[in-house]
Amino acid sequence: MQNTAQSTAIIIAAGLGTRMKSALPKAAHQIAGQPMLTHLIRAAGQVFDRIAVVVGPDMPLLEQLATPHAVAVQRERLGTAHATRQAEACFGEGPVAVFYADNPLVSEATMRALLERLNAGDAGLVLLGMTPPDPARYGRLVMDGPYLARIVEYIDATDQERAISFCNAGGMAARGADMRDWLARVGNNNAKGEYYLTDIVALARQDGVNVAALDAPYDECLGVNSRAELAQAEAAFQARARARFMAGGVTLQAPETVFFAADTEIGADTTIGPHVVFGPGAKIAANVEIKAFSHLEGCTVHSGAIIGPYARLRPGADVGEDAHVGNFVELKAAKLGKGAKANHLTYLGDAEIGPASNIGAGTITCNYDGKAKHKTKIGAKAFIGSNTALVAPVSVGDGALVGAGSVITKNVPENALAVGRARQTTMPRKG
Repeated sequence: MQNTAQSTAIIIAAGLGTRMKSALPKAAHQIAGQPMLTHLIRAAGQVFDRIAVVVGPDMPLLEQLATPHAVAVQRERLGTAHATRQAEACFGEGPVAVFYADNPLVSEATMRALLERLNAGDAGLVLLGMTPPDPARYGRLVMDGPYLARIVEYIDATDQERAISFCNAGGMAARGADMRDWLARVGNNNAKGEYYLTDIVALARQDGVNVAALDAPYDECLGVNSRAELAQAEAAFQARARARFMAGGVTLQAPETVFFAADTEIGADTTIGPHVVFGPGAKIAANVEIKAFSHLEGCTVHSGAIIGPYARLRPGADVGEDAHVGNFVELKAAKLGKGAKANHLTYLGDAEIGPASNIGAGTITCNYDGKAKHKTKIGAKAFIGSNTALVAPVSVGDGALVGAGSVITKNVPENALAVGRARQTTMPRKG
């Protein structure tokens, strides 16, 4: 039996993103390597018992991003209250909060504070507000003591009301029964003929219900309706991420030049040089050094490792303890064992490198034959000379040595020396 007192988050994601001049739905545009919708789902999942996402018609990408949560479709775009009603089947009697996918940076802490304010019991409706540096054309929140009296749109505000710095940020919460009642009573007697969610403020006041407003951090409330605003939201996310990592014991030598993905993990006592970029899926242990101009994505780096400068770790790269990945070295689906080194100008793809092995400058694993990928295995304490091509599938045993400039097409046994190159011929120059 459904627990009707469960809390529910409704995320409105039906916008087309016309001002972004994009074929993608607005909520699918990314911040820190993750769709805007996913940011809100991740935060709401830490606070609410269930989540429902409202999308527009023919938005299979958003439906996929919403999985496994409930999805409702707003087939006609008739306003935010109308969109919320499409998810009414998901309401219980417990708290229902509504958020907008184009306000993607609302944090778990702010969502939790919204619920806590509602659960305090003195207000039946709670809105998210903000105090931006420039209130500009935001709707103003007119307070009456501790409670909200009304929302005034900028175009309708008097000079006195425009002087108010407390603005509407979007997002609100109420009990399920109240939300149903107010949504049913919202009209569309306005210039656009749409049903606006903000109209429930006046309905709550008519019913004698107190309306509260939280002053949420401005950088969490940024709206994204254009490419320029998307860039502003990205900058806000990155500033917050940098502060969080430094507070957690990570050294950023030039913080403003380092960029993180939404899911980046970094342990304490790690040092990150200038101009380092983390794509999705990077997990960095404690006590790692990442030097300048490196790019890491979908990889794992263990304690004591040194990465870069100018290194690229692609998905599936796994760098062991105390291993070195140096300048202009690229790893893809490659495991570098403890203490192994690949310090210069090397590509290791679909490879497994044993502990304490040394990979010389210019070495490549030839992993693709035009149809399929093949694996290279190198044992422990092996030495691969500079400018070696390892033609996979191939293995090099523990302690083996491969001469510089070799093309290795056959397996090399343990402790063997392999040289695969043409004999040098020297002839006198003519003239």
